[in-house]
Amino acid sequence: MDDKKAADKVDVRDVGSMEKKTEKMSSTILDIIGLKNAKVTEPGPGTLPCSKYPDDGGVQRMHHPWSVYGVPFDDLSRGFERLRAELPQHDWKIVKDGPDGSPAKTSQIVANFSRDHFSADIRLLDQRKHPDKTSLIEVTVVSDCFRDAAHKSKEPS
Repeated sequence: MDDKKAADKVDVRDVGSMEKKTEKMSSTILDIIGLKNAKVTEPGPGTLPCSKYPDDGGVQRMHHPWSVYGVPFDDLSRGFERLRAELPQHDWKIVKDGPDGSPAKTSQIVANFSRDHFSADIRLLDQRKHPDKTSLIEVTVVSDCFRDAAHKSKEPS
């Protein structure tokens, strides 16, 4: 028996509209961080396949990793604290707040936005002891799995 789930049970959504929603979710988080002088990495959201579904099922999720950097660590820390305080005011439910599982025990917030089925993994990387590295806030916003409205399933004709 295959462990893959049935792709036809997944919500159908338009990739373009999901991309816009993902950008909006990321933008809200960036606004809360509130560091006007910080630099932000550029790449926008993209899709990744959802591993629990057949490869030809067209099931994917939006994935938007980005970072805020280029300001003193104390500023990054204050931005991270603003997230802790303000995400719930923007309909995000914080489901984890504490050190991640890495040896560095990096500060991590995981939050879910249930209305549009998004999740954010946010980490504050303190690199002050490593002069060759940059301290930053690392954000990854992902959507639930969905099927692209434009995907044509391979059904027998």
